[in-house]
Amino acid sequence: MTHKHDDKESCCALEKKTVKKKSHDSGCCSHDDSENHSHDDDHDHSNGSDSVFKMFLPSIISLVLLLVAISFDNFFPQAWFVGWIRIVWFCIAYIPVGLPVLKEAFESIRKGAVFSEFFLMCIATLGAFGIGQYAEGVAVMLFYSIGELFQMLAVKRAKSNIKSLLDQRPDTANVIEGFETVSKKASDVTIGEIIQLKQGEKLALDGKLLSEHATFNTAALTGESKPDTKSKGEAVLAGMINLNAVAQVEVTTAFNDSKLSRILEMVQEASAKKAPTELFIRKFAKIYTPIVVYLAIAICLLPILFVADYVFKDWLYRALIFLVISCPCALVISIPLGYFGGIGAASKNGILIKGSTFLDILATIQVVVMDKTGTLTKGIFKVQKVVAVGISEIDLVKYTAAIETKSTHPVGSAIIEYAKDIVKDTTVTEAHEIAGHGIKGLVDGKEILVGSAKLMKKFDISYDTEIDAIPFTIIVVAINQKYVGYFLIADEIKEDAKETIQSLHKSNVKTIMLSGDNQAIVSLVAKELNIDQAFGDLLPENKVQKVSELKAQHLKIIFVGDGVNDAPVIALADVGIAMGGLGSDATIETADVVIQNDQPTKIFTAINIGKKTKQIVWQNIGLAFTVKFIVLVMGAGGIATMWEAVFADVGVALLAILNAVRIQRMKF
Repeated sequence: MTHKHDDKESCCALEKKTVKKKSHDSGCCSHDDSENHSHDDDHDHSNGSDSVFKMFLPSIISLVLLLVAISFDNFFPQAWFVGWIRIVWFCIAYIPVGLPVLKEAFESIRKGAVFSEFFLMCIATLGAFGIGQYAEGVAVMLFYSIGELFQMLAVKRAKSNIKSLLDQRPDTANVIEGFETVSKKASDVTIGEIIQLKQGEKLALDGKLLSEHATFNTAALTGESKPDTKSKGEAVLAGMINLNAVAQVEVTTAFNDSKLSRILEMVQEASAKKAPTELFIRKFAKIYTPIVVYLAIAICLLPILFVADYVFKDWLYRALIFLVISCPCALVISIPLGYFGGIGAASKNGILIKGSTFLDILATIQVVVMDKTGTLTKGIFKVQKVVAVGISEIDLVKYTAAIETKSTHPVGSAIIEYAKDIVKDTTVTEAHEIAGHGIKGLVDGKEILVGSAKLMKKFDISYDTEIDAIPFTIIVVAINQKYVGYFLIADEIKEDAKETIQSLHKSNVKTIMLSGDNQAIVSLVAKELNIDQAFGDLLPENKVQKVSELKAQHLKIIFVGDGVNDAPVIALADVGIAMGGLGSDATIETADVVIQNDQPTKIFTAINIGKKTKQIVWQNIGLAFTVKFIVLVMGAGGIATMWEAVFADVGVALLAILNAVRIQRMKF
């Protein structure tokens, strides 16, 4: 078993190669800031059972030798198994598991960290040898080493969900140059070049689709395996896998600036941000360990002043038991592992949490404040209703869509999309926009007016005035100076938005919606979704003001948004959540949590993961302190032996680790 002590490398470094820069100070497996106790970097267990067997081989050798020695001592006595032969046998049994720990203790002392867990184990086991308790000395070190190996495997398992992201970005891309394709390093591909993506290939850089249609597996970015069909001109992101015919993509972002690259960088930096509980335990261990050593010395020596029949060997044995029991492994390993498991579970669900400190805050959230467009709604305008007056609906759609082909307004695109191919056989002439009102032109010789109600008033055309009371976007149409109907256009509510609000309410979390849209639309959406409070007609600075007012009430607040104007509010909230699929770069960079598939239900999932993680962490703290306290008292009183001490140390550590990795098996 090898432990690395290289301050330049953290055991939380998830990958040897760097995306842009790498966090060097995370130390999620370290026992203090100067000592990085790596359970991972020196071992590559990816080769399966053979590698695991090699890991456990020293422990297996030690265990076999120990069992044989115990048999010779107690069950099958051998005349030759006495004296120096017996001592040498136990020494040989000790070396495979003890030597690496002795080296670690020496390295720690050399670096100034005297009171490490390695130091405790060395004193306890060598002390046991010193008083003739050879079997117990070997057993303590053996079980400690086995515990360490299980910790390594648990840490690797905890990292696997996150680390899998690092394999999502291909190193090469097939670039079209003239009439042939050339394989290039992805980092050498420049903006504007065209990538050819075959079926089953993974996109290396962000770009826009040049082919008419293509279907992608977006699991690398969203955590969802559901295929996503893109149309010509739509954005496609690094990490997406082409599922059907050959597609062409024009590169729009440099390799290191792609969304996936930034996500990977954020993942690597996430473990550096420690939760308060985790930081407390690490500080506690640095103070606790030397206190334990001094108490052990006191247990050994002070009774000489009070006990009439004082026997040094007996009290030394009690002190050694005390040392083994008090090793802080269960706390300093299982607690960071619990948080890391929470980050991994979130990543598996398409949620990037940028540090364990945010898991703690998510567990205490009281209010979720949400932007409307792009968060609860799709941010895509669609025709929701068509009302034709004195004309067929097909003709109304045909004439309106035809004239809108000459418009630059996004609402026009919604009508064209709704009409599909109806406008193919129409002729549009003399089309011109009337600023702030709409568009006018001739379609197949007929004069068409398309725009807001203000356009009808401008040309003195009477229309159904009930339209004015409708809060959504209304496009009114007139043909040859006569009102013929209207289109109701609105942003669609996301399918899971209502479920999200219901889940939050069940968890006693208050919901508030803030939007720049007019209050009437905002109120309608809020009513449909059963949101507690909704405020419309807000500028970015008004959103900041609203969140500041909530913070002044000492409430724990999440703000969820996707637009660049949401970045200041996201930064202000206790936890800022960005919708990462459609969200702006600034918002994603500012946010503490990124939802990669833009589903509102992931807000509740993130809160739930935070609560479960904190619950597991405190279960581990309670378990470790309770068992250790009981066995410490028993050890000091001479009731507990080294075997109970092994359980209090290694047994509790293993139970805590098994509890910590539970979160990765949970379904959220």
